[in-house]
Amino acid sequence: MHRRTRSTLRRVALAGAALLAATVVVPPAHAQGPPASDERIPSGGGLSAVIRYTENGIPHILGRDYAQVGFGTGWAQAADQVCVLADGFVTVSGERSRWFGQEAATDGSLSSVTRNLSSDLYFKGVRESGTVEKLLATPAPAGPSKDLKELMRGWAAGYNAWLAQNRITDPACKAAGWVRPVTTADVAARGFAIAVLGGEGRGIDGITGAQPPAPAPAPTTAASTTTATATATATATAPGGGARAAAPQEADPAAAAEAARQFFDTGRYDMGSNAVAFSGSTTASGRGLLLGNPHYPWQGGRRFWQSQQTIPGELNVSGGSLLGMPAVSIGFNEKVAWSHTVATGTPVNLHELTLDPADPTAYLVDGVPQRMTRRTVTVPVAGGDPVTRTQWWTRYGPVVTNLGAGLPLPWTTRSAYALNDPNAANLRGSDTALALGKARSVAGIQDALARTQGLPWVNTVAADSAGGTLFTQSQVLPRITDELAARCSTPLGRAVYPASGLAVLDGSRGDCALGSDADAVQPGVFGPGKAPTLRDAPYAENSNDSAWLANADRPLTGYERIWGSVSTPRSLRTRGAVEDVSALAARGRLTVADLQRLQFANRAPAGDLAAADVAKACAALPGGTATAGDGSVVDVSAACAVLARWDRTTDTGSRGALFFDRFWRRLTASTPAADLWLVPFSAADPVRTPRTLNPAAPGIGRALADTVAELRAAGIALDAPLGEHQFVVRDGRKLPVGGGTEALGVWNKIEARWNAAAGGYPDVANGSSHIQAVGWDGSSCPVARTLLTYSQSSDPGSPYHADQTRLFSEERWVRARFCERDILTSPQLKVVLVRERR
Repeated sequence: MHRRTRSTLRRVALAGAALLAATVVVPPAHAQGPPASDERIPSGGGLSAVIRYTENGIPHILGRDYAQVGFGTGWAQAADQVCVLADGFVTVSGERSRWFGQEAATDGSLSSVTRNLSSDLYFKGVRESGTVEKLLATPAPAGPSKDLKELMRGWAAGYNAWLAQNRITDPACKAAGWVRPVTTADVAARGFAIAVLGGEGRGIDGITGAQPPAPAPAPTTAASTTTATATATATATAPGGGARAAAPQEADPAAAAEAARQFFDTGRYDMGSNAVAFSGSTTASGRGLLLGNPHYPWQGGRRFWQSQQTIPGELNVSGGSLLGMPAVSIGFNEKVAWSHTVATGTPVNLHELTLDPADPTAYLVDGVPQRMTRRTVTVPVAGGDPVTRTQWWTRYGPVVTNLGAGLPLPWTTRSAYALNDPNAANLRGSDTALALGKARSVAGIQDALARTQGLPWVNTVAADSAGGTLFTQSQVLPRITDELAARCSTPLGRAVYPASGLAVLDGSRGDCALGSDADAVQPGVFGPGKAPTLRDAPYAENSNDSAWLANADRPLTGYERIWGSVSTPRSLRTRGAVEDVSALAARGRLTVADLQRLQFANRAPAGDLAAADVAKACAALPGGTATAGDGSVVDVSAACAVLARWDRTTDTGSRGALFFDRFWRRLTASTPAADLWLVPFSAADPVRTPRTLNPAAPGIGRALADTVAELRAAGIALDAPLGEHQFVVRDGRKLPVGGGTEALGVWNKIEARWNAAAGGYPDVANGSSHIQAVGWDGSSCPVARTLLTYSQSSDPGSPYHADQTRLFSEERWVRARFCERDILTSPQLKVVLVRERR
C-alpha cells in the first residue's frame, strides 16, 4: 500500500471515529430498565458503522450506539461466515428437513440432536409457541435489556445488508435457496439455542420422541396372551398424531446413575476449556495476567469469531464471539480480561410424574390432576409429505424419554419424566457479555455476573490491571439444594443425584417445588450468592473439573452437589494444569510471554505418569511379543525403545507421541482406574494421585500389540513425528498440528478422528480455539496476544481462511491491536463504511 493511500485511510478512520464520538449519547452507567425517551433514541433511517480491518482480517467495529455496533458486527460476521450462519438460521427456524432431508445429521452446533427431523420438531415448536418472542418481551433484568435488543436489531440489519449488497462466493451456499434475510427474533432464537445447549438441547431426541404408552389389553385366554404381548410392544396412534410408545420397562437406578454420570461428565463433551488468572503478587509488573484456552469445534456454527466493538464513551472491548451472537463472549478491555470454561454444574433436573391411571397425558400434583399441554408441530420435508408429531409439555417442562442412549426415562402408564431447564427462560447471555465488556476490574466482573445472571453452562476466570484475580461458577442452575434432593428425590433420584448432580424430584408433591433465592432474577434458580467463588488468589485455574481445586492451596467447598463434586479424582488435564500453573505462580515474575510458553508447552501428563513404566513393562515381555485382541502374536520390542525415548510432549516433532496416544486410549478404555494404578486416589493429595502404573495391569500387553499392529498396517513408523500424522489441510497444504487429547491431559487440547487410510489424524474435530494471553504493563494499552486456531473465515476463497491456522501450526501469535494508535498504524489497515441502502 502506498504511503499516501495509507495516510488517506487513516484520515478516514479518524474522521469516522470523530464523527461517531461527536454524535454518541452516553447513558447513565448503571441505568436499569427502559431509558427515558431522551436518553438514547434507537437508530432510524438506515443504520451504518465504520469497520477498520487490521491483520488477519480482524474487524474493529465503530458505532455511535448499540444498533450501529450490532449492524457492523452482523455485516462483518456475514462477510466471513455467511454459509455457516445461514445454516444455523435454518436450524432455529425448524427447516433443516425441508432443505437437507429429514434423515440427515445436523452438525451439532446448536443441539446434540441426531437428525434433522428431530431438530426441526423441537425448534419449530419453540418458534410456533412464541417462546422467543415472550422472552424478548420480558422486562429486564429477567429479560434482555434495551441495549441488547438494539444490538440484536442492528446485527440482523447488518447481516441482511451484507446479503443484499454482496454476491456469495463460498461454494457451501453459493446460490442456495436457504440463505435468507433474518429478523431480530431469529438472532434471539440462536441465542436461545445456545442457552439451552447443555439442557433441553441435549434432550431433543427424548423430547420429540416422547409419546404416551399404548394401553395394555387384558388377555382372557392363554392363546390371547401372546397376542396381547405383541400388541403391548407394538405402536398405536397417539393423540394429536404420531405413534404411541410401547409400554417400556422402568429405568434401572444403578445403571441410570452411571449413565447420568457419563452424560454430564464435562471431560466427555466436545466443548471444554482451560483458563488461568495470575495475581499481581506473581507477575513482573504487579498486574494481573490471564490465559484463556477454550476448546470448541473447529467446524460448524459453534466456532468463535474475532472482533473489537467500540461505542465511544460507552463500550470498548476486544475478543471472540460465538457465531451469530452479537456481543463479545470472551475477551478484554483496557482494564480487565476474562475467559470462560465449561462448568460442572448440572443445568437441568427431572421431575418424576405420577400419572392419572385413566389418562397417561395427565399427572397429579397434590392429588389434583393436571393436563399436559399438547404441542403439535408439522415439519416440511424435502421430497415427501410434511411430518406431524406431538410433543407433551408440563408445568415443569417437556416430557422426555431419554437423556442420551444410556439414560432411558420410560413413559409408562404409571409415570413419566419432565425436564426442567431454567435456561429455557434465559435470554440474558449477551447482556452478561456486554456487562463483562464494560467491567473495569474483577470486582466489576463479579458485579456484572450478579446483575445479569445470563451464563448458562460456563465458569468465569478473570484478571485485572490492578493485580486481582477471580474464579466464579456463576451459572444459571436449578435451585436444587442437597436438602431438597434428600427430601424429595424419587428412588431414581437417590441413585443419580450423588453420582451426577442430576436431581429427580417427586413431581406429585407441591412441597418439592424448587423455590427461589432473593438475589436471583428468575424463579427456581440459585442466586449469585450461592455460586462457588474465589477472589484474589495467586492463581485461579479451571480445566472443566468442579470448582474444588480452582486453587489447590485454597480449595473451595461447601456448595451443593448440583454445582459439582468435592474430594473426587480430577482429570489428567486438571492435574497437569494445576502442577504447571502453581509452579509458575511460585516462581513469580511472570509476563505474557510465560503465558505463551504455557499454551504451547504441550506437556502430556499421562506420559509423565506412565510412559517410563510402560516402556519397562514392554521390555519385560517374554520374547518381546504380546497377544493382540484378535489373538495374533505381535513383536512389540521396537515399541519399548520408542516409549523410553519419547520426550513426553505432543509437539509436532515429538517421536513416540503418536504411538503413546494410540496405546493410551486403548489401555484406559479397557482398564478401570482401580486396576491401572498402584497408588489410588487420595483427596488429601488430589493433584498427585492416582499414580504409579501397575505393570501387571490387564490390557497393557494387548494394547501394545494392537497399537503396533495398527500403525504397521497403516504404514506409519512407530516413532513417526506426531505432526506428520496429526494435521489439517488448508489450500492444498498439509499443516502439522501440535497438542494432544483429553486422555493425555494436554493443556493445548486437540481432538481428531482417527483415519488410518488418510494418514492418521487428518483433521481436527475440536480443541484449542480462540486463545488469548493478556496482561498490562502500566501503559494505557493492554498487552495482548491472540490466536484463532481455525482462522476467521469459513470461505475457502478468503485470505483469512487459513492464515491463523498456519500461525497455530507454527506456534506463532497475533499481536492484538486494541488502542487507536495501534489500529491506525496497522500496515494492513482497511477502512470500510457500511450502511443500509433503502
